[in-house]
Amino acid sequence: MLQIENLYKAFGGVVAINDVSLTFPTGSLTAVIGPNGAGKTTFFNLISGQIRPDRGRVLFEDQDLVGLSSLEIVRCGIGRAFQVASIFPSLTLRESLMAAVISHRRQSAQVFSRFPLPSAEARVDDIMGLLGLRSKADHLSRNLSHGDQKLLDIALALALEPKVLLLDEPTAGMGPEERWQMIDKVYRLWQTEKMTLVFIEHDMDIVFKIAQSIHVLKYGTVLAQGTPDEIRRNQDVIDAYLGTDHFAAEVRV
Repeated sequence: MLQIENLYKAFGGVVAINDVSLTFPTGSLTAVIGPNGAGKTTFFNLISGQIRPDRGRVLFEDQDLVGLSSLEIVRCGIGRAFQVASIFPSLTLRESLMAAVISHRRQSAQVFSRFPLPSAEARVDDIMGLLGLRSKADHLSRNLSHGDQKLLDIALALALEPKVLLLDEPTAGMGPEERWQMIDKVYRLWQTEKMTLVFIEHDMDIVFKIAQSIHVLKYGTVLAQGTPDEIRRNQDVIDAYLGTDHFAAEVRV
């Protein structure tokens, strides 16, 4: 279980995260939503160690992660894919994943080997299969489509064998059809790997379709949390984020 307790972070006089306490049960699929500037990405940065909170705790399996480096947090089982894909542009998709798997297993001497360990090759093949990337295995990462680069970023996070996976806007910059293809792969990934998955998303149709529970942030505080049905009918959320038009459409369905 991932548990956030009284998390607080300010940048100068701007409070980005203000006394946030949230729980993500093991194996859950949770969306974090809110208006621009609500503190969603900062929240992920605090969990994954990109920045350090001013106070509060990030507990994972009863260990406080605050103060650990990003690498140490990865080793504890927290993986992350970013809003802007972080890839190795000069490597093929397969080479990128092989490097990530071997590095995570602390077998760096094998990175440039002509004969990678069979277990690493098998893991790379499994990850490509999970995300539908086998046909792109030998494509240079920089030549992949935007959507495939986002999938590669998720694949690189999977190579680190996370127990919790944080996805920051996995469908950002995609057209309608590509968005649904992406979220279908994310959902099947969650079902197959049985990990705890937390994602930030602005497309409410996607959020309400796949999330088990939703946490809503506004100005760095928790505005609401609950099931999709509870959130779509929460008047504070309607006023602050969803809007009356969205609520009316939900009621008509």
